[in-house]
Amino acid sequence: MDTIYNLKQVLLTNHDFTTSLVSNATDFTTSPLTYLAMHLVSSLLVVGAAFQAVLGLPDPLREKRDSEIIKRSAESFINQETPIALKNLLCNIGSGGCRVSGAASGVVVASPSKSNPDYWYTWTRDAALVQKLVVDKFTDEYNTTLQSTIQAYAASQAKLQGVSNPSGSLSNGAGLGEPKFMVDLKQFTGEWGRPQRDGPPLRVIALVGYGRWLVSNGYADTAKNIIWPIVKNDLAYAAQYWNNTGFDLWEEVNSSSFFTIAASHRALVEGSAFAKSVGSSCNACDAVAPQVLCFQQSFWNNNGYVVSNLVNYRSGKDVNSILTSIHNFDPAAGCDAKTFQPCSDRALANHKSVVDSMRFWGVNNGRTAGKAAAVGRYSEDVYYTGNPWYLATLAAAEQLYDAIYIWKKQGSITVTATSLAFFKDLVSSVSAGTYSSSSSTYTSIINAVQTYADGFIDVVAQYTPSDGSLTEQFDKNSGAAIGATHLTWSYAAFLSAADRRAGRVPPSWGAASANSLPDSCAASTVAGSYATATATSFPANLTPASTTITPPTQTGCPADHEVLVTFNEKVTTSYGQTVKLVGSIAALGNWAPASGVTLSASKYTSSNPTWYTTIALPQGVSFAYKYVVVNSDGSVRWESDPNRSYAVASTCASTATINDTWR
Repeated sequence: MDTIYNLKQVLLTNHDFTTSLVSNATDFTTSPLTYLAMHLVSSLLVVGAAFQAVLGLPDPLREKRDSEIIKRSAESFINQETPIALKNLLCNIGSGGCRVSGAASGVVVASPSKSNPDYWYTWTRDAALVQKLVVDKFTDEYNTTLQSTIQAYAASQAKLQGVSNPSGSLSNGAGLGEPKFMVDLKQFTGEWGRPQRDGPPLRVIALVGYGRWLVSNGYADTAKNIIWPIVKNDLAYAAQYWNNTGFDLWEEVNSSSFFTIAASHRALVEGSAFAKSVGSSCNACDAVAPQVLCFQQSFWNNNGYVVSNLVNYRSGKDVNSILTSIHNFDPAAGCDAKTFQPCSDRALANHKSVVDSMRFWGVNNGRTAGKAAAVGRYSEDVYYTGNPWYLATLAAAEQLYDAIYIWKKQGSITVTATSLAFFKDLVSSVSAGTYSSSSSTYTSIINAVQTYADGFIDVVAQYTPSDGSLTEQFDKNSGAAIGATHLTWSYAAFLSAADRRAGRVPPSWGAASANSLPDSCAASTVAGSYATATATSFPANLTPASTTITPPTQTGCPADHEVLVTFNEKVTTSYGQTVKLVGSIAALGNWAPASGVTLSASKYTSSNPTWYTTIALPQGVSFAYKYVVVNSDGSVRWESDPNRSYAVASTCASTATINDTWR
């Protein structure tokens, strides 16, 4: 597998997406009374035109309708759409979801669409992003329905982690990178862009959100027994595989993805803190996270945007980067650029670059710089011939709402040379500098950005069918809803943007204390240990405590303490050969070279031919091991007998080093 630092890019050619436009039949699941209330003020002309839009038919009255009849403010659209979006989102989660009969309990189905396109699957990434929204809503306001949904999701993911699949199995963590499964939790064996390395860290972020709620309300044991074992596997995956290439969130490019790298950093930071809160630790998280953040900085292009995937046939301007900003938003981190906070100068400059790159679509006619526009994945997109996406347009709004929240919280706005072009589109007289809340410039910027953000909501409102259903995309010329029907991620994106507009923000994930960069980037990884999470039954009546409960302070060494053991092996090799470590325990492949741990040659020189790896091993574990050289043709050469042996100390030491020489 090529590593990120090698920057070897591979174009995905294994799935042939149809580019035909798909009409989207309306599913009238909204109750008659709600539907009547929503549309009582609409004329018959408007209703007839709306049906045309839903069916993707020509609408000669669109321009008149949009400008004179149903132009809704962002606030009124949000008020109407919110209950519809939440209902439709929950309808796509098994086993009680109204549109997903046959899906296993807790499974987030991407869409009920089974053909043109077939989204009748559960994607680890999409499911985690949807559940993060559910967790945020639950922790903001206690709700038993949402809590049951979260708990069922956690149980489903514990099972899913153990399902062997084309990406691998749980024994060495490789199977955690499998992107999608059948809705009954069975493996999907067809050709696909695999692995995808954003799923495990995103699942960490979603589950830790609920785990933290459990801890703060006095249920630390439940968090430790049920949530932590699932999270621990995913953290081990992030620490071990973050530097390997994988397919991006659009499943088209085998590369290094800005979105995946940033998600990995956040998960390692947040996961480490959660581990401590349940009396455990994640030394691998602490060791690797700074290096992940260090590499994250390399995606910035000095022309004022993030190159979302390190490939040479795209501009790199991709809503991937805007999604990165909003999904790493930390309300306690201010406008930090290193973690790409929404109000940072880099994130704002990037917002302008990405949105401006898509203004050529027909639905964006007249939407010049500084005016909200329909946003898609990236300008070169050819899936369905390339169109705006609801979730992408909503993400553009959400980033700006996040920025406004922080500016109001800190009472000032800083304009730098990097972000100046973004601000000048909205307030032409602005110049670089810091503006306090008492200044007229501050007020002008806040008002202009609020209007700009609301404009993206207006675009979504304009092209949302009359029943409030959200598909995947809308046509770049007609605006007709197309693609997968009732896309679960679209509903989550709407609800998240609506919450940010209302000033409802998620809790801090620790970005402010985890933004220090090492002196130089290194491809540091830690091979982990993996185990099936078996506890999946939550106690009844997990209700909020009357006061927030402080987690007990960890004393002594955690029972599941792991030591980062570094193996250095001196062995002279030839080009094309690799060195692996194999041994008598699962973490070392149970003596199978194919499942062993590959050592790194990044320190190798002719005078010091050292290969090395770092592995997180449980304290007190004893094992036998050997090194093998794997030739370019796959043949294996073992070092001579006898087997080596090692016992990890039963202390609270966090690191250990073994220096060996080939024999």
